[in-house]
Amino acid sequence: MKYISTRGQSPALTFSEILLGGLAPDGGLYMPETYPQFSDDDLNAMRGMHYRDLAFTILSRLVDESDIPSADLRTIIDKTYRAEVYGFTHAGQNADDITPTLKLEDNLYLLSLSNGPTLAFKDMAMQLLGNLFEYVLAKKGETTNILGATSGDTGSAAEYAMRGKKGVRVFMLSPHGKMSRFQTAQMFSLQDDNIFNIAIKGVFDDAQDIVKAVSNDIAFKAQYKIGAVNSINWGRIAAQVVYYFKGYLAVTKENTQKVSFAVPSGNFGNVCAGHIARMIGLPIDQLVVATNENDVLDEFFKTGVYRPRGSANTYQTSSPSMDISKASNFERFVFDLVGRDSAKMRELWHKVDTGGAFDLKAEGYFSQVPDYGFASGSSNHQNRMQTIRHTHHTYGVTIDTHTADGLKVAIELRKPDVPMLVLETALPAKFEDAIVEALGTVPERPAILKGLEGLPQRSVVMDGDVDAVKAFIVSNT
Repeated sequence: MKYISTRGQSPALTFSEILLGGLAPDGGLYMPETYPQFSDDDLNAMRGMHYRDLAFTILSRLVDESDIPSADLRTIIDKTYRAEVYGFTHAGQNADDITPTLKLEDNLYLLSLSNGPTLAFKDMAMQLLGNLFEYVLAKKGETTNILGATSGDTGSAAEYAMRGKKGVRVFMLSPHGKMSRFQTAQMFSLQDDNIFNIAIKGVFDDAQDIVKAVSNDIAFKAQYKIGAVNSINWGRIAAQVVYYFKGYLAVTKENTQKVSFAVPSGNFGNVCAGHIARMIGLPIDQLVVATNENDVLDEFFKTGVYRPRGSANTYQTSSPSMDISKASNFERFVFDLVGRDSAKMRELWHKVDTGGAFDLKAEGYFSQVPDYGFASGSSNHQNRMQTIRHTHHTYGVTIDTHTADGLKVAIELRKPDVPMLVLETALPAKFEDAIVEALGTVPERPAILKGLEGLPQRSVVMDGDVDAVKAFIVSNT
């Protein structure tokens, strides 16, 4: 299995060769050269598997034996997906299921993804990535400086996964003053020597643009061994594919059944994993992209126009992890949509990278979107408050604001005879102020995280300047 760039001007590489780097040297994102295919017999064999066995079955098709031996991959997976790591489940759920489903009513479920150490779905991939990074670095005798950007959950998940890892430093950029108090405290309260938090004056897209600019400086990237853990990292996407299979198998009895997934979406990484799952053989009916007020993706799936709006026009909302107007992983889906035409991708993303937009309806590609099962909708603050109240009063379940966006759109677009799984984004404790507004009560949080906001915090505030971030990396390496 080799991986190629969406821009078509980088060599094909193995899984471990692309694991640390994130962006390809030509600025594109890595994708499998060809998609492995899981047959009906494969799906039958997966039924009843524990999460660890399921992860090994899927990931071993995406990682060559000659690259990471099966025995080593199995050890890494078994080390990652343990009940003691993913123990923050809803009442009545079994932590050993790792991603248990929660039935709300007939054909409507939550797929619980927020049971990890930072209470967000990012833990599902990031904990695996931390162990993979440590393995690959030890094998090569190297070190890496991870540079990432976060709108809230990626940062804490990355830092908790990488803290104390040998050979790894983490430099995490976040929008200054725009995360929830809980998210900020989770990151800034870490005192590990290998963790550095940089608060950028601006919005998430500004932080993400800095990461891309540094990654595109090939000489700097090579000299200071810059790695990436944002969802541009293929390892993140590959790990997330697993829970789509787990969710599907949990709510079906035979492979003739199809299932839909509703995915709260900002950077398109989580729903991109669903696209990959569908491409390798999972019987998915719809992949429902649910946005908040920053509805660039909803606009695309309704019109064919992809028009990032820039930092000045990105709204600050009560589902802050989705306050994104330039979805990095969207490039991976468009790559498949345009028939893997790398020249076309370079043309389209030149427009995006220079502040423009593109129209795939005008170019004749948009008519193929339904073939990939995509649908979309958006939500706003009033919608999510109403959805949180309705879910609490009707089902006795408290959900966070991002999950509420997903559930609101799922209810609008679901089909009566097709199971709909809404991907849970985070536990509500991460967004305490919004839950108090919706329900008038403070959401429960795990005992280990009580008083988190009162811990000493450590961060550096900077202007959105690429050279300043580079200088900070150099001075701390």
